[in-house]
Amino acid sequence: MLEAISERLDTILRKIKGEGRLTEDNIKESMAEVREALLEADVNFKVVKDFIRKVETKAIGTEVLK
Repeated sequence: MLEAISERLDTILRKIKGEGRLTEDNIKESMAEVREALLEADVNFKVVKDFIRKVETKAIGTEVLK
């Protein structure tokens, strides 16, 4: 199970690495995928919700490291 979630998160990160700057749209799309991956891995819903909210707040407008 850990390998499956690791692979999904790696795929999501590779996808957003191609972006020059994180926008609200690409953050929301990526976070929806992360939310799905975490919930499928049986992570507590409240933990997922809090994590997604914090990442979205901090990430919008941030430059992507290559």
